[in-house]
Amino acid sequence: MTDFFEFKQFKIYHDRCAMKVGTDGVLLGAWADISESTRILDIGCGSGLISIMAAQRSRASVCGIEIERNAAQQAVENAARSPWASRINIVCEDICYFQDSTGFDTILVNPPFFEEELLPPDAARSSARHTASLSFASLLQQVARLLRDTGRLYAIIPTAARESFMLEAVARGFFLYHLTHVVTRPFKVPKRLLCGFSRIDTAFTEDTLLLMDENGRRSEQYQQLTKDFYIR
Repeated sequence: MTDFFEFKQFKIYHDRCAMKVGTDGVLLGAWADISESTRILDIGCGSGLISIMAAQRSRASVCGIEIERNAAQQAVENAARSPWASRINIVCEDICYFQDSTGFDTILVNPPFFEEELLPPDAARSSARHTASLSFASLLQQVARLLRDTGRLYAIIPTAARESFMLEAVARGFFLYHLTHVVTRPFKVPKRLLCGFSRIDTAFTEDTLLLMDENGRRSEQYQQLTKDFYIR
């Protein structure tokens, strides 16, 4: 694996990050509706991928929060090399202690996945991906604290975590208004969900995103979604 992943307008170096650039981050960064956002928060920003994608897709000020020191430093460097460095701020801090008096109109989260599995052996990877470090309940409590009343939350989660994540979201006053089932290949069961939440009960949209066609090539849907990012 190379030390970096190259996109059309920026590079992401991830050799010091426990979690490397992956499809989930690209999907969330490309899918979230941030066209009218002015302040965006990326919780658990890792290498800074989603923060930089958000800056490319909007005119908003973007703040990325990352608890792991090495990843946060690499996110700082990646953001500084991007064309939108002046609008991206990376903070190395536990989101539970992060303070902001203004609030955000958009929050993006690619939360931990292994809630009911054994801890992975690598401690940094564990911190990045295990809900022992930040449960859905704790995560959504912080989102509720930092999101403006008219703001929106966008997340990508495993399909298996749908019930637990939704229950915690509803308990904190969020309404699911957009749900996209992510299917890797035709006729496969969705393994990921892209979720859009609002504090205001609004019309609900549900759809499906197919990543690969029957020949193993990126689907037209996926190409259109990521055309501003992937080089090929």
